[in-house]
Amino acid sequence: MSEIARRLPEVRARIEAACRRASRDPASVTLVAVSKTFPAEAVREAHALGLREFGENRAQSLRDKAKALADLDDLVWHFIGPIQTNKVRYLVGTAALVHAVDREEVARALSERAEREGAEKVRCLVAVHLGGEATKSGVEPDDAEALLGHLADMPGLDVRGLFTIPPPADDPEDTRPHFAALRTLAETLRERTSLPLPELSMGMSHDLEVAIEEGATIVRVGTALFGPREVETT
Repeated sequence: MSEIARRLPEVRARIEAACRRASRDPASVTLVAVSKTFPAEAVREAHALGLREFGENRAQSLRDKAKALADLDDLVWHFIGPIQTNKVRYLVGTAALVHAVDREEVARALSERAEREGAEKVRCLVAVHLGGEATKSGVEPDDAEALLGHLADMPGLDVRGLFTIPPPADDPEDTRPHFAALRTLAETLRERTSLPLPELSMGMSHDLEVAIEEGATIVRVGTALFGPREVETT
């Protein structure tokens, strides 16, 4: 049995247990297998085991893996990394959901690219900076409403919700306040805007249970599925 075949049932069991505790339907949580740094063959293996949604954090990697796996026409690609305006050409038409839009400039580049190519609207999430870490990107909570207003007016975008990465913590419970804050912010923004914002992308391998209990609709799981990854180099 491969590592992925062994690990996948464990991850699914964790999701189901968290949903039971939160009185939620497991079908309300999308599992995105974070395949960054792993080869296309690992995605193909995971697909054979029933996974369909995969996340990449580098635009060129997304482009290359999508091409290598073009024969798997039911793959759903998520882009979960920081976005450079000169790389949006790799995302439009390939990524089903762009998770981390954090500024108007990036959003406009995505929208204009989609318009020029006659592509479907780019489904995206707004990245919110909740942890106070200077190195993390994301809009500040107090500025999220204004950014959403700008994005809602862009014809090439479909804003679906919010995204966050909390500060690293050994104890998953330490991430709970950040996830709860994102849920509360989404509730506030729904009331103040006309946007339904149904998606909350939060929670990873070590804290997915806490995220689900706090309302995550998308969890991004890499290590718990594929095993430890090599440190990325630039």
